[in-house]
Amino acid sequence: MTSGPKDLTPRAAWHRYLDSRRTELTEETASTYHYRLKLFGEWCEENGIETVDELNGWLLDQYESYRSGQGVAATTLHNEMETLKTFIEYLERIEAVEDGLAERVSVPHVPSDQRSRETKLSTEQALELIRYYRSDGTLYGSKRHALLETAWHTGARLGGLRALDLRDYDRDEQTIEFVHRPESNTVLKNKREGERVVALNERVCETISTFIQTNRHDKHDEHGRQPLFSSLQGRPKPGTLRVWMYRATFPCIATECPHGYDRETCEFRSHSKASQCPSSRAPHHVRTGSITWHCDRGVPREVTAERVNASQDVIDEYYDKSEERDRMEKRRRPHLNKLNIE
Repeated sequence: MTSGPKDLTPRAAWHRYLDSRRTELTEETASTYHYRLKLFGEWCEENGIETVDELNGWLLDQYESYRSGQGVAATTLHNEMETLKTFIEYLERIEAVEDGLAERVSVPHVPSDQRSRETKLSTEQALELIRYYRSDGTLYGSKRHALLETAWHTGARLGGLRALDLRDYDRDEQTIEFVHRPESNTVLKNKREGERVVALNERVCETISTFIQTNRHDKHDEHGRQPLFSSLQGRPKPGTLRVWMYRATFPCIATECPHGYDRETCEFRSHSKASQCPSSRAPHHVRTGSITWHCDRGVPREVTAERVNASQDVIDEYYDKSEERDRMEKRRRPHLNKLNIE
């Protein structure tokens, strides 16, 4: 007898849900949803939940408490539970769970002004990591080093980093180019409007060139293109690139663990648990920190906007995480000479 929707495992159910939405989601968004639901699916498996029919309000509340107890940011928890609620609504529609279960998913309220203050890779942590990578003979020019330094210097999105080909990097001109190539399955979020050439400084070029010469996998993707950040299989999936960034931003690479874990035995250092390290950061967090750094260093807003492909208004609202005192200083300092009374 053919099994019905109630017999779906959480893992099979979340894959089925994402497959049903492939035509309406960008690959980057689908990857984000996959990651959030993967966390839920793994929690179900660890807690002996074999089919979605077993889900109830108590279990959903337990999951929220579990994620909250891991110290995730309020915005992160809000987004994860919102995605979970949409997933449960899908399960209701296919009659895999009881009607009304989605209403029992608690989505923590986060004021809109706080949502814009999402977790970022701090400038202090980023520069400490990059300096360590540059000084360490073993890690210099590694995949993690090159990925972090490129992302921090350009403020690029995950999709933009994944879309880069070897040919998009020009050592002589010291540039890297982001190109929208939908015909071969690498799209930029803003499509043609997202295309741009970004200037690099000499030290970043040295890092990328060393990576290409010593550590890059010489692979082609299924379209015959050569990804800049390649895996043994070719062009990495968005989720793979995300894990690489989590691993690239482990604080214990450069310092002692700030959370008291032993580096040799810490479970977060494994591929599957990297995202659970309280101090590791996803590509979006690196982008947020990078744009803040650009602003703090006095790079004009219009220049930053062009480099990172975001409007000036969006940068102000969502990405520039400067403290209000710093914002005041940036506003008033250029005008102080106008106030001289001599």
